[in-house]
Amino acid sequence: MIQEKYKILKDLINFNTIGDKENSKIINYIEKYLLDLNFKTEYKGKYLIMSIGKEPRLGFLGHTDTVEYIEGWDTNPFELTQVNNKLYGLGSCDMKGGISAMLEAVSEIDFTKLKYGMKLYFTYDEEREFKGIYDIVKAKENFPQTVIFGEPTNNEILSGSKGLLEYDLKFNGIKVHSSNPEKGKSANLNAVKFLSELDKFYNEKIKIYLENRYDVPYTTMNVGIIKGGSAKNSVPSNCEVSIDFRIANKVHINEIKEKVEELAKKYDCEINIIQCIEPFIDECNLVNKIKTANFITEASFIKGVNRVILGPGPITAHEVNEYITEESYNKLVEQYKEIIIKESK
Repeated sequence: MIQEKYKILKDLINFNTIGDKENSKIINYIEKYLLDLNFKTEYKGKYLIMSIGKEPRLGFLGHTDTVEYIEGWDTNPFELTQVNNKLYGLGSCDMKGGISAMLEAVSEIDFTKLKYGMKLYFTYDEEREFKGIYDIVKAKENFPQTVIFGEPTNNEILSGSKGLLEYDLKFNGIKVHSSNPEKGKSANLNAVKFLSELDKFYNEKIKIYLENRYDVPYTTMNVGIIKGGSAKNSVPSNCEVSIDFRIANKVHINEIKEKVEELAKKYDCEINIIQCIEPFIDECNLVNKIKTANFITEASFIKGVNRVILGPGPITAHEVNEYITEESYNKLVEQYKEIIIKESK
């Protein structure tokens, strides 16, 4: 039996928002909950913006979608299950736990006693293409001076994140029988040579520069996908490669781009940049010591404001039997309440 304390989280997990399947249902639920607390609807579509009070100086943002669940769960992923002090459910950590804590926190605040109001943002499609936050930014939203992002951090306040440079590459070749490879051109071999040169460049020119404010204190490179060829006895006419760099210093973005473009001409490669996001580190009055994330959040898409990443834990996002602890959730509600009062009085 789930305690009444966790009813909001229970209700949120009941919605199947894998790929935003029940987007409208969860948006309607959140809107009704906040309307009952005298918030007003600023915008409602696939994403939702709610506000209360005047001259908001603080905002909270959470995405409502989840990843697909992996087989092997011991409980129903769409039902909040309480075992000892653990709260299991798909999205409990990433990030319906954060959204639930936001909603609970604002329900315990008397905004009539605060000088400044606040805004709440609920986005969609964060787990795939970040369409929700892109939509809000394109609409030229005037964000408050400080925005809290409820991604899981195990209750640690993070105020920075690495950037992301992500490529899909397509190598072109000429298909012939492998008994006479000189007549053709191997897309696979070109991809291998390209990656070998890029890896050498990365290790000699990029990785050596340290940014110690990140746990992994340098820009990383990962070759995530390689697909090429159709038969053992054919020279392949195409090869597709996906690469991502987690950027610790924004100057690396242009350096990597220039090298990739140079190698693409050399090895007959078509370039498609999937994401290009600068790293950020914000110093605001909520942070005593700078701590950062190696992962990308929606905070990376907003500029000109103080961005803080703060959510529940432990960090079990995208795992089988995803959960958070009661202690972490309860602490997060109190952290959110303290921030609201501090920033709005």
